[in-house]
Amino acid sequence: MAAAAAALASSPMVHLTASRLRLPRPSRSPAAATPSPSPASAASERTRSGSFSSSSSSSSGTPGISNEPPFLSFSVDNIDTVKLLELLGPEKVDSADVKAIKEKLFGYTTFWLTREEPFGDLGEGVLFIGNLRGKREEIFAKLQQQLRELTGDKYNLFMVEEPNSEGEDPRGGPRVSFGLLRREVSEPGPTTLWQYVISLLLFLLTVFSCVELGIASKISSLPPEIVTYFTDPNATGPPPDMQLLLPFVESALPVAYGVLAIQLFHEVGHFLAAFPKKVKLSIPFFIPNFTLGTFGAITQFKSILPDKKTMFDISMAGPLAGAALSFSMFSVGLLLSSNPAGASDLVEVPSKLFQGSLLLGLVSRATLGYRAMHAATVAIHPLVIAGWCGLTTTAFNMLPVGCLDGGRALQGAFGKDALFGFGLTTYSLLGLGVLGGPLSLPWGLYVLICQRTPEKPCLNDVSDVGTWRRAALIVSVFLVVLTLIPLWDELAEDLGVGLVTSF
Repeated sequence: MAAAAAALASSPMVHLTASRLRLPRPSRSPAAATPSPSPASAASERTRSGSFSSSSSSSSGTPGISNEPPFLSFSVDNIDTVKLLELLGPEKVDSADVKAIKEKLFGYTTFWLTREEPFGDLGEGVLFIGNLRGKREEIFAKLQQQLRELTGDKYNLFMVEEPNSEGEDPRGGPRVSFGLLRREVSEPGPTTLWQYVISLLLFLLTVFSCVELGIASKISSLPPEIVTYFTDPNATGPPPDMQLLLPFVESALPVAYGVLAIQLFHEVGHFLAAFPKKVKLSIPFFIPNFTLGTFGAITQFKSILPDKKTMFDISMAGPLAGAALSFSMFSVGLLLSSNPAGASDLVEVPSKLFQGSLLLGLVSRATLGYRAMHAATVAIHPLVIAGWCGLTTTAFNMLPVGCLDGGRALQGAFGKDALFGFGLTTYSLLGLGVLGGPLSLPWGLYVLICQRTPEKPCLNDVSDVGTWRRAALIVSVFLVVLTLIPLWDELAEDLGVGLVTSF
């Protein structure tokens, strides 16, 4: 083993250290050596190629011949990062294919090409800019078919708005350009084994957080030492025995089942909308939260979207399904709460909880009445808690920011520029606590870490989604705002939603 290590150490292989990259330089005999370069040319060579130095032994042995294999030492600090990105980045389109596409796809009957620009995140594609010679949808479909006949499944063709366009197309609408990217670059990768494992672990944590929410809903009957330990910031002493909570697990299951059912129904809505469009979705990555049970789930597109209508419909299907089930649970729970015959199934919760939402607080006040709501605690059915949490989570996911459901829907309906403006407004309102109350900060951090980037463009990223889709989104965002704005003290006192001791 020692002999092998010594042989490896003395071999003229590439040596890599933390700051120097040493490459073997072929040795030449003195007779074949070229004259030494002038200082000016040597400096020029260093400027072009980086800082080089030759390691040789001049203290012993034959002059001019090294006793050690000669090495070429190169400083990593002088590597051309642009060239490195070109080597390690995504594969670019083939110039021969670009030439064939320009000759056989574009022309005076389809798209008159005037110039080309880089396309893609790292400029790995080509953007063809010119003048459209017909209806954009018909021309785009024709070009896609001709591209498949010419190159097979090698590339994806995108129809996007022309960057820095000075005016609209004479036929109406924005001027368009066509982007070309390799299929493996433009399409999402498959779900990996580790992602399945992470998804399973997150789901198990979400089940635990939903059960914890159900236990917390029994706050009026929990052991006092546990309630004090978790609610009083000045509590001292050792933590209480958590086994005291085991008898409450069974009674917490209805709330846990309700919250989980809403989130699963939300995801089913996405998948049912994606199936007829032949769009593949990833497995959902549920996000546990001990206040609402869950913050929802991250579901990625695993195939490229054909157009903005598809993006809008799939994005809206999940929240609509989740909101429908949540509101059903919430409404039925309120009706059962006002029925004296079902008093044994009710749980006592602090009335201040109903001040967390302007819309839901008003609906609860209208259903339960002033007498029931203007008290320290309110007796409600567990379905009210499940529906409330489901509606709040759905509202958070419908905020128009990043790649949340609301952000995707807004991007499909109004474009990326509108999403950028609405995103800044949403972050500001979350930072100020105007939306979401005490949950605004954790939700804002979650979005910034996991969901801040917009969705990638569709193949047809130009065609309009229509008026009724935009109107539906505007109404949805309005309801989201009403759901996430808390009731301020003066209004809560006037309406009798909870007891307000100070203003």
